[in-house]
Amino acid sequence: MAQSLGNSFGALQAIPTATWNPDLPQFRPTRMNGHTNDNSNNGAASTSSTTTSKPVPLWIAGKEVQTDTTFNVTSPTTTEKLWSSSSVSPQQALEAIDAAQTAFKTWRHAKPAEVRTILLKAADIFEARQEELAGYIKAETGALDGFAQFNTKTTIENLRDVAGRAANILGEIPKTATSGQGAFVFKEPYGVIFGAAPWNAPYILGTRAFLYAIAAGNTAILKGSELSPRTFWAIGSVMKEAGLPDGVLSVLYHRPEDAVAVTNAIIESPLVKKVNFTGSTLVGSIYASKAGKELKPVLMELGGKASAIVCEDADVEHAAMQCAMGSFIHAGQVCMSTERILVNRKVLDQFAEALKGASEKIYASNGEAPVLVAKATVEKNHKLLSDAVAKGGKVIVGDVDTKEASAYRMRPVIVSDVKKEMDLYYTESFGPSVSLIAVESDEEAIEIANDTDYGLSGAVFTQNLGRGLRIAKQVDSGAVHINSMSIHDESMLPHGGVKKSGWGRFNAQWGLEEFLKLKTVTYTE
Repeated sequence: MAQSLGNSFGALQAIPTATWNPDLPQFRPTRMNGHTNDNSNNGAASTSSTTTSKPVPLWIAGKEVQTDTTFNVTSPTTTEKLWSSSSVSPQQALEAIDAAQTAFKTWRHAKPAEVRTILLKAADIFEARQEELAGYIKAETGALDGFAQFNTKTTIENLRDVAGRAANILGEIPKTATSGQGAFVFKEPYGVIFGAAPWNAPYILGTRAFLYAIAAGNTAILKGSELSPRTFWAIGSVMKEAGLPDGVLSVLYHRPEDAVAVTNAIIESPLVKKVNFTGSTLVGSIYASKAGKELKPVLMELGGKASAIVCEDADVEHAAMQCAMGSFIHAGQVCMSTERILVNRKVLDQFAEALKGASEKIYASNGEAPVLVAKATVEKNHKLLSDAVAKGGKVIVGDVDTKEASAYRMRPVIVSDVKKEMDLYYTESFGPSVSLIAVESDEEAIEIANDTDYGLSGAVFTQNLGRGLRIAKQVDSGAVHINSMSIHDESMLPHGGVKKSGWGRFNAQWGLEEFLKLKTVTYTE
């Protein structure tokens, strides 16, 4: 049954599990120095932007903009400086908004064929520049080759999926109460959209922050993470080369200390009509509060605390590999990562042994430790794990006390006997840490899975589809995946969460509808 369930992480799952090993070259982060793009003839919009001699430029109204204010970007893999980046000021952000408003006057009338042509060309360019683009994400975020390729391939898929959807924006002609009177319900773009995206899957999350908006006739300001500015620059470069009219998209980034000033300036602008944010629940609540004060609608995709429920009739080996992948892909730095594995006690020992073996196949104990993008995340995970052990948790994989030579690295740790009084039980680790919890019944598993402020994703493992569906319906989450890992996001399915994991949906027609407003027009004959 597992093989029949589609999963956009198929590119990852198709790789034999034994090859998920950091000792192999395809899974080693690439160190980039000097000239960061060896494919300078494959269509980069500006060769000057692919060298470290000049700061990464912004994209404002279709032009690359260098700023006097800059910040440094550090490689989490080597801990050395990669390059510097331009940093947008509040005034420059407002200039980008003005350009977006000007462009909106014409872009809102773009025909579906024009939108389709641009997005399909962008997908082709992304495909042609895949090696270059993957290099940026590996250098800036420490992503392994498999995850970098997943980012580029999924982005290409999303561009091609959305390309044809503009032709399916349809209004309605409802019946009215009065004879001789009629009505139309139009769907119209909002105007200028502000989207903010994080570093952990920057191509996927960065493009979706504006893709559905512009396909619906809006214009957009994309604000990317300061941890991966060159990756976000590349998105702007692709869209420029694809022929997106100037002003339809601007791509900005800034120093951490300028976050409040720049973000407030953008949200406060009367020209900005809607906000979408992907990132942590803490920062998302700040965005939502500011947007609420300005009475602007928001779309939020935030943190998670996904549970994987393993029933006693599950295929134990398959479930163990899927849980290990769901926990440790990209060193656990995915909002949909599995953070709790809830195993029926009847198969607990068997599953625990299988999970140990699966974890070894993903990150070999004698290989390099996974790279995390921030030292603070490593410290947070060690703190959560130490608290759990001090309160009775038992480590079955890894060593809580082990410190790697680099402060950006940490090996996977699995802790059993995790209880509510432990910080690890409720707190999102966003790292290579996972809890193994024994349960007596499906009902207990569902109760624990729902005992969280989050609700983004989850997984259930059973050979009885009816049982899996019954459990899935009772888990309060934006998505539940039966017999596949909790990390699952594909172009044709709605993606988003409930509770403190956010609200609203990206992807497919649901993503398009988020950036369309309704207008009722009546007439009398």
